[in-house]
Amino acid sequence: VQLQASGGGLVQAGGSLRLSCVGSGSDFSRYHVAWFRQAPGKDHEFVSVIGRGTSTVSDSVRGRVTISRDSTKNTVYLSMNSLKPEDTAVYYCAASSTVITSQRRNRSAYAYWGQGTQVTVSS
Repeated sequence: VQLQASGGGLVQAGGSLRLSCVGSGSDFSRYHVAWFRQAPGKDHEFVSVIGRGTSTVSDSVRGRVTISRDSTKNTVYLSMNSLKPEDTAVYYCAASSTVITSQRRNRSAYAYWGQGTQVTVSS
């Protein structure tokens, strides 16, 4: 599976962005797809995941972020609003065909990674 993340950019605080993750393969709709982010000097942080009819959002972005999927386009979206400067990071999408529910927030659960897209929120 190959993943292509896009949609990042520079936005003012309070603004919105929608990130896209396009996956290859005819069975991509069956994959668990997660978003992680990495701010400068920090570890990867789990943001959200969707798969097998369920989704999870981290507490740090809850209420501001929605994850969705368009299986006809092999695409998972991360819609973000009310953006804050602390949301500034490189956002990565990751996927795996099988993920243990208790491990959904862990980087190690995902076998495939996209190249990342930069999100910068100015104050």
